[in-house]
Amino acid sequence: MSPAAHESQHVEWKESWRDEYLKWLCGFANAHGGTLTIGKNDRGEVVGIDNRRQLLEEIPNKVRDLLGILVDVHSRSEGAREYLDIVVDAYPYPISYKGQYHYRSGSTKQELKGATLDQFLLRKQGKHWDGVPVPGVAAAALESAAFALFRQRAARSGRVDADVLHDSNEALLDNLHLTDGEYLKRAAVLLFHPTPEKFVTGAYVKIGYFASDEDLRYQDEVHGPLMLQVDRTLELLQTKYLTAQIRYEGAARVEERPFPEAALREALLNTLAHKDYSGGTPVQISVYENRLLFWNEGHLPEHWTVEHLQRKHPSRPFNPDLANTLFRAGYIESWGRGTLKMMAECRAHHLPAPRYSFDAAGFAVEFCYYTAAYLQSQGLRAEFIPLVLHAQDRGALTNTTVQQLAKVSKPTASRYLAELEKAGYLQKSGTTGVGTEYTLKGS
Repeated sequence: MSPAAHESQHVEWKESWRDEYLKWLCGFANAHGGTLTIGKNDRGEVVGIDNRRQLLEEIPNKVRDLLGILVDVHSRSEGAREYLDIVVDAYPYPISYKGQYHYRSGSTKQELKGATLDQFLLRKQGKHWDGVPVPGVAAAALESAAFALFRQRAARSGRVDADVLHDSNEALLDNLHLTDGEYLKRAAVLLFHPTPEKFVTGAYVKIGYFASDEDLRYQDEVHGPLMLQVDRTLELLQTKYLTAQIRYEGAARVEERPFPEAALREALLNTLAHKDYSGGTPVQISVYENRLLFWNEGHLPEHWTVEHLQRKHPSRPFNPDLANTLFRAGYIESWGRGTLKMMAECRAHHLPAPRYSFDAAGFAVEFCYYTAAYLQSQGLRAEFIPLVLHAQDRGALTNTTVQQLAKVSKPTASRYLAELEKAGYLQKSGTTGVGTEYTLKGS
C-alpha cells in the first residue's frame, strides 16, 4: 500500500513520541481506527527517531495500561531513517484516557464533553438519545388528544395494525417501541406528554417575522406534545405569517400561498424529527418578506454533506424512535425522501430549490421566491431582473422570450442567458437549439 499523501481521518504524523499522544490513539479507537506515525513531520517527510527500540517496547505497554486496548507497533525505515507506525483498531465500546474520551473527526482530535459525550456513550451502547428511559412518567399522564390524533392519522396511513389502534394507550406505546421495561422512553414523552419541556428543555417551536435580520416584528411559540405541534405550527404559519397572493379565475377568488404547503410540512417534520433535543434550544422558524428559514440543533450523519440530501440517500434518523412513530402516523417517509420531496414541490411551483446548510450551530432549510427588490439587493443587473421573474412566474425562459422582454438581439439574449446561468439563477434544460429552455436553478 502506498503511503498516505496527507493527514486524514485515519492518519496522523508526529516527529517524536510524547505520552500525550495516547489521546490520539484513544481518538482513533473511539472513531474508525487509524495509524499514528512517529518520525514524520507535518508534511509527511520522514525525519527519523533515535529511540526506536525503546519505543517498540514502551508504547504497547503504555497503551495497554492506560487505554486498556492492544495496538500493533511496526518498525519502518526510509533510507537510514527509522520511524514507527502505531496501528489502532476501531473499538465497539468506549475507550477513555485518564477519564477523558477523545474522538478522531476528520484530521483533528476532539475531547468529547457534555451532550456530545452523552451521544457518543449512548451510540457505543447501541442506543440513541430518544430511546433513554424517563423515570416517574406514566402513560396516564400523557395527552389524550395526542393519542387521538395519532390513531386517526395511523388509521389513514395503514402503517399500524387496526387491532393495535384499538388497544389501550399503554399497549400502543409498547407496540411503537416507546417503552423500556416499566419506563417510557424520551420519544414517548416528547410525542405525547402535554408539557414535554418539564423533561426536555427547548421541546417547542419559535416563529418570528423579520423585516431584516436585526428587526424582529412579532413572534409566537408553539408548545405541547410533538404530535400536536406539527399541525398547530403549520396553521400559525399559513394564517398569520405567510401572506396569500390573490388572483381570480373568472369570478372565483383564488388565494395562493408563497410556498407549497407540502414542502413546508416536510421541512417542519424533518426539523422536529431530526433535532438534537439534548442541546436545549427550540426549533426556530424565521419568516421574511420573500423567504422562510427552518433551523434546529441538528446533525448530518457522519461523513455526510448537504450534497447527500440533494440526491437519493438512505434514511438515517437522528431520533429513530421518534421518526418511527411519525412514520407510522403517515407524517414522514422511511426512505430518506423528505429532502427530495421538498425539491420536487418547489420545482412544481416554479420556485428556487430549497437551500440546505449545516455548520457547528445546527442545520437549516431555506425556501425563497424572487422579488425585484430582493434581486436588486443581491446586485443583479436591472435588465436581468424581469428575466428571472419571468422564469419564476412562467416556469421557463427561452432565447426568443429574452429578445422580446429585453428588446435585444438573439446573440445578446444568448449572452444574457449564459450570464444568468453562470451567476446561479438559471439552468439549461432541453435540447440545444430551438428546444432549449432555462429554468430557475435547482427547479
